[in-house]
Amino acid sequence: MVEAELAKHSFYGHIFPQITRFFAFFKDPKSRNNLIDKLFQFVKSNPKLEEEFKAYLGKKEIYKALKDAIENSQNILIIIDENKPEFEEIMKTYTDTWDKMVRIEILKRYTAKGKTIFTLNPDFENIGLVEPQLPEETKERYTENFHTEYSEPKVVKIYEEIKEATLKLDPNIKINPQKYYISFRKNRNFAFIDLRKKKIKIAIMLPYEVGKSRIKHHRLRQFTDSIQKFYGRSSFEITIENEENLSEVIKLVEEAYRQQNK
Repeated sequence: MVEAELAKHSFYGHIFPQITRFFAFFKDPKSRNNLIDKLFQFVKSNPKLEEEFKAYLGKKEIYKALKDAIENSQNILIIIDENKPEFEEIMKTYTDTWDKMVRIEILKRYTAKGKTIFTLNPDFENIGLVEPQLPEETKERYTENFHTEYSEPKVVKIYEEIKEATLKLDPNIKINPQKYYISFRKNRNFAFIDLRKKKIKIAIMLPYEVGKSRIKHHRLRQFTDSIQKFYGRSSFEITIENEENLSEVIKLVEEAYRQQNK
């Protein structure tokens, strides 16, 4: 969900209650189902849009895809023209809502000699990657539990199994929870874990071609050049939605560890 704001708006008089209504929506099954139904009817009423959905989704049902998107991606993006100090204050206070679900984009406009340019910080494509620069004492609130708290038990079990297998490689591997992900690292990061409610996404620091040749039972995503540049090396993403064939993922994490720590 996207909320466009202006920094001149009152935080507690306008922005805070607006975002609170979004939280209420996400926690109300009836509201979520109503939105899913409306989106589905909108797609079905537009033949061209429906064809685009089918081309993108393949055999997956449109309704299920919409439901999965609403249920699994309960994030709120605030686009605003200047940062507000209340954001950090409120995220420290409401760690289970603001800190976990809200992300901030700063959109600025510059005009000179009849020409206009816009800047977006961070880049939208990298919004789930860029960690905020926070004081060390603030970082203490980002623990493994911060990431696993709202994940289904099967997702936590998958994560624990991958972590346990990884630590067996080398007891000096560090499990490094940050705000948006948990990284596995020794001399450098070799995997980034993003736990969702019903699935896990793992960014692996290996070429996509390696993943494509090894992973046969889980969905892969080839990162764009921009995302790979952000990570500073070849990388791609695996999405895990069940415990089946987890060994092929674990072997690939092991390979990433060896390659990144030669």
